[in-house]
Amino acid sequence: MRNWAMPRRIIIAAAIIGLAACGQQEEAEAPADTTYQEVLMAQLIDAKPGDVIEIPEGKFAFDRSLSLTVDGVTIRGAGIDKSILSFKNQIAGAEGLFVTASNFTIEDLAIEDTIGDALKITEGENIIIRRVRTEWTNGPKTENGAYGIYPVQTKNVLMEENVAIGASDAGIYVGQSQNVIVRNNRAEFNVAGIEIENTFDADVYGNVVTNNTGGILVFNMPNLKQPGARTRVFSNEVFGNNTKNFGHEGTPVASIPAGSGIVINSNDDVEIFDNYIRNNKTASIIVVSMFSAGFDPSSTQDDFDPYPEGIFVYDNTFEGGGNNPDGLELQALKIAVAGPMGSLPDIFWDGYVNPERDDATPVLCVQNGEAEVLNIDGPNDNKNPRIANGEHDCALAKLPAIVLTGPLAE
Repeated sequence: MRNWAMPRRIIIAAAIIGLAACGQQEEAEAPADTTYQEVLMAQLIDAKPGDVIEIPEGKFAFDRSLSLTVDGVTIRGAGIDKSILSFKNQIAGAEGLFVTASNFTIEDLAIEDTIGDALKITEGENIIIRRVRTEWTNGPKTENGAYGIYPVQTKNVLMEENVAIGASDAGIYVGQSQNVIVRNNRAEFNVAGIEIENTFDADVYGNVVTNNTGGILVFNMPNLKQPGARTRVFSNEVFGNNTKNFGHEGTPVASIPAGSGIVINSNDDVEIFDNYIRNNKTASIIVVSMFSAGFDPSSTQDDFDPYPEGIFVYDNTFEGGGNNPDGLELQALKIAVAGPMGSLPDIFWDGYVNPERDDATPVLCVQNGEAEVLNIDGPNDNKNPRIANGEHDCALAKLPAIVLTGPLAE
């Protein structure tokens, strides 16, 4: 049972609802309504635990960020394409909606064309993000905001049935968090479709990830408050992620080659299974250390582990891909390994191993039929890349499913 106060329904004035009713599908391109901004801002400021703030049907214009700092609030729209908050003319604030609260739910609305991140939630527990669309409507451009849906430093998080389009970093992102489920979402035309970064215990499944630069990323980055490990990526469709990288120069995702299906960078204990991965022109699965991601080890904290370990790939379906890798170095690698008309193997690993590791956990185990593994020999400047299937013929103990707790328990 939730021990919040009984919800106090917050309904806006009938006049506002009347204005929203004009925003039917046949008038979807009409100018966004500008009378609603002060109403919603007041509701967010005055909110109390247990409140349900209802966003009516319509397209509403905002020129500044919205924020919520009260626990136990629900924001609910009339539908992912019916209640639209447009920040196309935003002049103030970095985000569309910035939330610092726990026991928070947001569902059934869209946030469009923000200057920065569309929806950012930080330092909260028991977060539900459901059927939220974030989009930059002019297509994939470097000028777009970095993140679509962006919970960071959160615990016990459910993200489901969302849509993220056009982010210049990651469409759906979870960072420095714990106990997370990301399921049944769609990510398209972002630099990174879905990214799990420095997060412990995440399940990513049932998602459709297409037309991004990289499909699904599981990263550990240095100099953050926590590392991450134990992510399961399964039962996703990851296809045609071949959009040219439009990330901001110097950001981690700016180095992701177009055509990357699933990318693991410096993360441990990752399972990749039962996915349908097809037609990603560089590779279906890429496993790399920080050394292949262009980071200077001297700039990281002393205890950062740059080496991926305990990566288990099994029972995926691979089709196509690897035939036209992004960049001259990868093109040369393809020719060296497979000839000008060939394709890179479905899985490639940069070949870096921690020289001081003292346990028996393999870096990479593969039980995936005829799928091949390419060791690109990164430590030796890629001088001797080789097919290394037998070296990865092993299995690892499977990770447990994520179980959401408290108010999110299913």
